[in-house]
Amino acid sequence: MSYQVLARKYRPQRFEEVVGQEHVTQTLTNAIKQGRIAHAYIFCGPRGTGKTTIARIFAKCLNCTGGPKVDFDDSDPRCIEIAEGRSMDVLEIDGASNNSVEQVRDLREAVKYAPASSKFKIYIIDEVHMLTAAAFNALLKTLEEPPPHVKFMFATTDPEKVLPTILSRCQRFDLRRIPSALIVKHLARIAEAEGVTIEEAALHAIARSADGAMRDAQSTLDQLISFCGNKIVEADVLAMFGLTARDQILALANAICKGDVTTALGQLDELARNGKNLGRLLSDLLNHFRNLMIYQVSKGNMSLLDVSEPEAAALREQSALLSTDAVTRILDVFTDTEWRLRDAVSKRILLEVALFKAAQAKDAANIDTILSRLVALRDSAPPGNAQAQTAVGATVQQETTEPVARSLRAAVTGPERQKAPAAVDAPCSTTEQDEPAPGPQQSSSMDLGRAWSALLEAVGRVTPFVRSYLIKAKPVELSQKAFVIGFEPKYAEYLPLIDVPRNHTLLKTKLKELGIEVEQIKFQKIEEGTAPRISIVPEEKQSEPAPPKIPSPAEFKNDQLIKDALEVFKGTIAEVRD
Repeated sequence: MSYQVLARKYRPQRFEEVVGQEHVTQTLTNAIKQGRIAHAYIFCGPRGTGKTTIARIFAKCLNCTGGPKVDFDDSDPRCIEIAEGRSMDVLEIDGASNNSVEQVRDLREAVKYAPASSKFKIYIIDEVHMLTAAAFNALLKTLEEPPPHVKFMFATTDPEKVLPTILSRCQRFDLRRIPSALIVKHLARIAEAEGVTIEEAALHAIARSADGAMRDAQSTLDQLISFCGNKIVEADVLAMFGLTARDQILALANAICKGDVTTALGQLDELARNGKNLGRLLSDLLNHFRNLMIYQVSKGNMSLLDVSEPEAAALREQSALLSTDAVTRILDVFTDTEWRLRDAVSKRILLEVALFKAAQAKDAANIDTILSRLVALRDSAPPGNAQAQTAVGATVQQETTEPVARSLRAAVTGPERQKAPAAVDAPCSTTEQDEPAPGPQQSSSMDLGRAWSALLEAVGRVTPFVRSYLIKAKPVELSQKAFVIGFEPKYAEYLPLIDVPRNHTLLKTKLKELGIEVEQIKFQKIEEGTAPRISIVPEEKQSEPAPPKIPSPAEFKNDQLIKDALEVFKGTIAEVRD
């Protein structure tokens, strides 16, 4: 007799033998006992989790002698035929190779005929998402109202590709990834039945590499038995598949949590020299810090994690070393690196940079800490420095928060009206002369240029396609009634492409976000060298407000608040500007 692989030899033959899918098997069991059997079912889930296996067992329950019933006899000839794939009334179809509309039409004709020897004629279509749209549409009517003797069972790893009209006609069951603990127990039973001695650590390594797929785990065990014989240790698993030992992952994660860059890079060097898969190493690190984040957020709820006892102990220890913010920063670093690692030529260099950034996450201050320190500095400043604080705050606010909208509104509606403030006693007089303000035409051109740049940037974030047209254009005129955009003769062919209502709406919306509202957007052809124009609403002349008096550079450098800020942020004064 030819050799049968473990995945086939130990394939479940009854619902109670299926591992980790109790929510599916219990529902089907109850449906059979209550006689509530639908005409179509679809089983969705990752590979190797039992979709086709459950469909076969369900077919046995329906077509067994005296069925439908759950407790069928394994020696029943009908059940044996189904298990061996030679039943005339249970047809398994590969959706990937039988996906044309002609083949579905043949199926529609075949369903009209009664079953040969069983109660139902059952069609199991694997990878049903591979059917073409035309094939799905050809199947719709038959699927909605099949003959009483026909049952459909579909299996797919990608339910999103199945037409909603197909899904709505089926009872859907979503199979889950099988937890590592259940895979370990099942593999241990198989190893014992095969007379193989295997370390528990090796079983855990196989379960981790299987990623929730029982069939993958069984195939790996089969391969290891061929490689190692009747005794398997963890080192054999790691050497054969290029995996990293769990204690090495935990040691590397521990170095990152402690901010020990030297140790982390040294461990990476050792793993790289031993030929470990760096992509898999990064994935293991990402999964470990994900577990750490879940552990912290859930306040130590281990039921949410699929980890061994040594891993749980490591999570408890590392949770005290890092804040949740630091853990999320590490996850951001590793997630970004994992995406970039796929196409990287020097994977090791990229991973070394990621480890360096991750190890620094512990000492990085978050924004809440920075703000609390600034508030503490402000509250602890001496009363005598009130004027300096006011001047510093005003300068920082003016330089950092002045939006483009202010200059844009000023260009359209004219200078803001404001009364001249009362004279304020300055702590010191400045000897530097204020620069003359730019003239109206210079200011208007500058404001329109800034507004145009901001508008291009805002539009580009929504639709780069429209921005690519606007780059060829020039702002011609800005008023409260209209924003006129012009194209020179060499770019005139773009006019009919961009002058459509949806682009008008987009530009008006983005201008409004910048702080200016116009009644309409106009696109027109212009001559080369046309100068921009801004219509200013005339207003009464107002006396210019007195410019605020700012302390001298020496005053800034000697101010106690500035000194405290430099101490907190470990900085130096690069330049003092008026």
